[in-house]
Amino acid sequence: MKNKRIVTGLDIGTTKICAIIAEVIDEDNIEIIGIGLSPSKGLRKGIVVDIDKTSRAIKNAVEKAERMAGFEIDSAFVGIAGSHITSINSHGVVAVTGEEKEISNSDIQRVMEAAKIIPLSAEEEIIHVLPREFIVDGCPGIKDPLGMSGVRLEVETHIVKGSATSIQNLVKSVLRAGLEVDDIVLEPLASSESVLAEDEKELGVSLVDIGGGTTDLIVFHEGSIAYTSVLPVGGNHVSNDIAVGLRTPISEAEKLKIKFGSAKAENIGDEESIEVLEASGKNKKNIKRRSLANVIEPRMEELFDLIGNELHKAGPRDMTPAGLVVTGGASLIEDATNLATGLIEIPVRLGEPSYISGLSDVIDNPVYIKKDKKVPKAIFSTAVGLVEYGSKYEQDTKNKKNSQSIVNDFFNKLKKWFEDFF
Repeated sequence: MKNKRIVTGLDIGTTKICAIIAEVIDEDNIEIIGIGLSPSKGLRKGIVVDIDKTSRAIKNAVEKAERMAGFEIDSAFVGIAGSHITSINSHGVVAVTGEEKEISNSDIQRVMEAAKIIPLSAEEEIIHVLPREFIVDGCPGIKDPLGMSGVRLEVETHIVKGSATSIQNLVKSVLRAGLEVDDIVLEPLASSESVLAEDEKELGVSLVDIGGGTTDLIVFHEGSIAYTSVLPVGGNHVSNDIAVGLRTPISEAEKLKIKFGSAKAENIGDEESIEVLEASGKNKKNIKRRSLANVIEPRMEELFDLIGNELHKAGPRDMTPAGLVVTGGASLIEDATNLATGLIEIPVRLGEPSYISGLSDVIDNPVYIKKDKKVPKAIFSTAVGLVEYGSKYEQDTKNKKNSQSIVNDFFNKLKKWFEDFF
């Protein structure tokens, strides 16, 4: 039997922070042994705005996961999102070296480095360079060119970049919580590891992860990433509308959204009523459940219209015949997938990690338990995906710089910029 490894995923979201500790034997044999949830503090729309509050919330979530697992951890794969994330497709080309003209790891590394030569401002950092396909002597569609013969090697890549300051502050928050950063991972890329099948990616599929402050989109075509985008809207906007429309505290609005919300008011019976806490926090009132749905539906329609526009930017509709997979907290609103199907006019399904069970035993916040006593697995898609990503690429990250180097590189780059400017 192979040795077990410990991999930790840390999903630092606008609404919640989730830490998941897993034992990994191989990519197909992962056992989750620790889960910790904590209300998120110090983030706005996926961006750290208060390092101290964020680090305390991270530490709280990690300590809960450690108590469940029975031991302490020292590093994690960390998810990143936010409106500062942008992406671009890039092309690289090199001549194959060596007497035999056989493509080596060195050639692959050189062509990937060539693809990284893109316009970058002083405030931007590259997060991922994701190969879409390799081309050997004009022959496209190659997934792994290692060992092939040729004289010219090209690569088509999808490059994800973000604000160096935002990346820096995220890393600092994790460091202050007592953890090293194994790698920074784009959150929709992580979610795709836990909720999408390889056949879907090969056929062509879109994934939308609706978080609290942002909505993340990733599009796969022929097994490779073709498009990514981050929208600065999410489930918190629905909660805010509920709070204003029903005159209730934000915390109460969040509970109502998850437990009783619906994205299609026409499917709610006139006789259904719910209790709502008044804005004073002292008294409760009865309202029609349809009134709650009437507040939610327009905001969800707006969100899915924005998603539809992004999908149009990504390419023609026949590029993703497997349809759209929706995950994340707000995807669990009743009839959300039905609303999306009608508006975007493609097949839509809910995406959830398939092998998590017994979560109600470790969740100490009743907001995450729906009215039927079921735990919505979709809120764990990113954290579980980070574990799966780590199980695949852990060895690669060992060759990367550690988290303190990320911090140092940022300051060195900033210092050089000032020196050049003045």
